[in-house]
Amino acid sequence: MKAMAYASYGGVEVLELHELPVPKVGPGMVRIGIKAAAVNPVDYKIMAGYLDPVMDVDFPAVPGWDVAGIVEAVGFDTPEFRIGDEVHAYGRRDTVGIGSWAEYISLPASMVAHKPEELTWEEAAGLPLTGMTALRTLDALDISAGQVLLIHNGSGGVGQAAIQIARAAGVRVLATASETNHEFLSSLGAEPLVYGEGLIERVRVLAPDGVDAVADFHGEALEDTLAVLKKNGKHASIADGSVAEAGGQYIWVRPDAKVLERLDVMVKEGTLSVKVVSTRPMQEAAAAVTDSMAGHAGGKIVLTSFTD
Repeated sequence: MKAMAYASYGGVEVLELHELPVPKVGPGMVRIGIKAAAVNPVDYKIMAGYLDPVMDVDFPAVPGWDVAGIVEAVGFDTPEFRIGDEVHAYGRRDTVGIGSWAEYISLPASMVAHKPEELTWEEAAGLPLTGMTALRTLDALDISAGQVLLIHNGSGGVGQAAIQIARAAGVRVLATASETNHEFLSSLGAEPLVYGEGLIERVRVLAPDGVDAVADFHGEALEDTLAVLKKNGKHASIADGSVAEAGGQYIWVRPDAKVLERLDVMVKEGTLSVKVVSTRPMQEAAAAVTDSMAGHAGGKIVLTSFTD
């Protein structure tokens, strides 16, 4: 099969087209013919070797943890799926190397959910990692209707999902972003704030008594978080491991089809959507990574099937 892979750590220059074996299908697994695969910031960080201290890697490594496609083979004792099922998944494995920037991927059935018909292939690939990260963060914060949540970086993929999930639960949401994204955040139901110097004062204008919880999807925000958080309030971050030392929780999302299915229910109900801002064919993965590294996409960057 065709796959975009890298034989050594580095920048986008190490990402090349490879011919690799079609993955086998073990018991309790499904092989997916890939229609779309999302690009996430973690992909280029792994490719650069940032996670080498904590994750083993098998070269040549295929990036990509988000996937949407069609089941084309099932392993022994996999009653959840049939050939032809449309599915999507957050397919992170314990070892870096088996990713979704390819024609096929095999994953445990426990990671895979049926794709809602309301989502395009591109949207279905863009939902798992960001949506599940948002949901896991909000679960950790245990916030409820009527409370106030501050989100650092509301315009990123995780932030967009978190706003929608929280608003559907009746939570009041304040969210930081550049002014160019404020209208969009308002359309999702958030009260937008400019990030940076003076944020503490701006939050206090909207929430004089402080906020009940803070979700940090950017990093470098702990001081502001603690300044606006109510006593006994909760905070969590996906970008700053030091929050644990300040009573917060560091979030690293886990593959779990049951969590993805919770998001899919929201999609079907019309309370959760995915904003795809650009697509490229799989062979243009290096350019897609470059776009992602710029850090201002405002939504999901998605790879589609090889065109050559």
